Amino acid sequence: MVEASHKVFATLLKKLNQLNEALEKASIAEYVALFQNPKRLLYLNFLAGISRGFGIAVGFTAVGAVFLYLLGKAASLNLPVIGHFIAEIARIVERELRRFP
Repeated sequence: MVEASHKVFATLLKKLNQLNEALEKASIAEYVALFQNPKRLLYLNFLAGISRGFGIAVGFTAVGAVFLYLLGKAASLNLPVIGHFIAEIARIVERELRRFP
């Protein structure tokens, strides 16, 4: 009976040590400290938001430039569908420009 309880205790101690190591690897203490300091949390979230916004702007600009470049190349091939599409866009832009002197 004593031998069985020692085995259970050893297994429990081993699992507890594994849990402790997992929590240390996950840096739970740093997360708790971060949530206890609201000013730092707001500052870090603000910086993260600025970084995401800048990344989205740069990414959208790059994708838009590639799209316009490919659209220009397709227009130079005089394809009927794409040529008609581009001509329609040009007409809409011209009409809108005339509307506002």
